[in-house]
Parts: sequence; structure tokens; C-alpha cells
Amino acid sequence: MSAFGTQILKGKVAFVAGGTRGMNLAIARRYAEQGADVAVLSRDPGRCAAAEAGLRELGVRALGLPGDVRDYDGLAARFAQVAAELGPIDIVVAGQAGNFYAPATALSAKGFQTVIDIDLVGTFNVFKASFDHLRKPGASLLAITAPEAVRPLHFQAHVCAAKAGVNMLLKVLALEWGPDGVRVNGISPGPIEGSWGMANVASPTPQIVEMIRKATPLKRWGTEADIANTALFLASEASSYITGTIIETDGGITIASPESSRFDSSADLLRDPRVRRPR
Repeated sequence: MSAFGTQILKGKVAFVAGGTRGMNLAIARRYAEQGADVAVLSRDPGRCAAAEAGLRELGVRALGLPGDVRDYDGLAARFAQVAAELGPIDIVVAGQAGNFYAPATALSAKGFQTVIDIDLVGTFNVFKASFDHLRKPGASLLAITAPEAVRPLHFQAHVCAAKAGVNMLLKVLALEWGPDGVRVNGISPGPIEGSWGMANVASPTPQIVEMIRKATPLKRWGTEADIANTALFLASEASSYITGTIIETDGGITIASPESSRFDSSADLLRDPRVRRPR
């Protein structure tokens, strides 16, 4: 059973960059299920066509637009097209991302720059290019960030730097665009089961999958539905007084300590010999 009402985004228009696969497509579909017309953007024309067809099957108007978030002029033209065909834009998601594992000593300047350009510059481009086409007041902008923005991780210097920049960018834009009634927030997903990043970048073994589960306070991996539900909340009127905030939809892994994996339940905590018992 849904925690939300039905058709709560009816009459709204959403634009999802990177919205043709994974959690971003799940977000686009959740918006469409709730009545929003949706445009998705990706560099792959085939995935754009497939996503558009799938969204139209949900009974909404949809556009699958080939494009690259690093190309500001091309992106601006896409936003103008969406506004002309679907109307003023209410929701924008900057969900595009680039990632690979590399120690800093083996990370080329080009590789570092590529991730900065896709994640950080791309988020700026998406938000800036959308601004003149937003419904004001009332628009909601979302960036997909990551725990690496606040927790350093081996082999992720490029990603940590990019996502930390995304976090500060969305906070500055929330300050500057708030007077126009535009909200800017972020979602920081934890380990998401079946996600493209986990499958194609992390490629965890069964042992690592279990290790991550045990290290997560909620003791489970997240799902694409978890991220889509957070994105729906931030796009809805229920969050109308929230801006400049990053919601860590991560099962608590960002705040977890090295000891988190030792305990599978509160009963385990109480059995720890260091716990002082009441006299």
C-alpha cells in the first residue's frame, strides 16, 4: 500500500536528467504514476525512446530526449522544448553520474575532470538551464548526491570531490533561489540493491553484500523504490517548507560506526559485555 495519496502530482511537469535507467528511471516512473508529465534526458537515444514509451504506458505525456548535461547550450534547448511541449516545469532532478574505481596515483587528470564535469558541472548546468522555465513559486529541484560527499572512500577521490561540490552547490542555490519560491534539495542514496552503480562499478561479491548489510543500521540494502519515494516526497506539497536539505536515504550507513556490523539486533547490543546492567 502506498504511503502517499493518488495522483498527487497531477498537472505537474517533471524533468529527470539521467532518467532512462536505474533509480532515476524509478523516480521518473513514480512521478508519472502520480500524474506528472515527464521528460527524461540521456546520452543514449535508444534508452530515451524506451523510457518515453514506458512512461507513456502510464497514461501521461512523456518525452525521451537525447542530450549531454555537459553541453549547456544543448541542455538549455531541451528545457525550452519541454516547456513548449509540456508546459512550465515543476520538478527537476539532476540524477546523472559518472563513477569508476581508481587510486589517486592511477587517476588521470582527464578521468578526474570527466567525473567533475558530469556530476558537479552537470548539476549546475541542469539547474541553471531549467531556471527560466520553472514554475515560480512552487518548483522543486533535486540533486542526487552520495555518502562520498561527506565520507572519504578509497579509490573515489574524483567522486568524493564532485559530490561534496554538489552538496554545497544545492545549498547555495537554495539560498539564492528561495525568494523566487524555488526549493533545492538533495537525496543521498546508500547501497541500493540492483542499482547500475553497484552492478557495474562496485560489483560486490556475496561476502561484500553481506558485509554492507551488516554495516547498515537498518540491516538491509535499499531499493530503487526507497529512492523514488524520497524523490516523490521532496517533489510534493508535503515538503513545501524544506529547502537546502540533503536527505540521506541510506539505511543509516553514513552515520554508522565500525562497530555497526557487530550487532544484528538490539538484543545483540545488550549481550555485549561492555554494557552496564542495572543494579
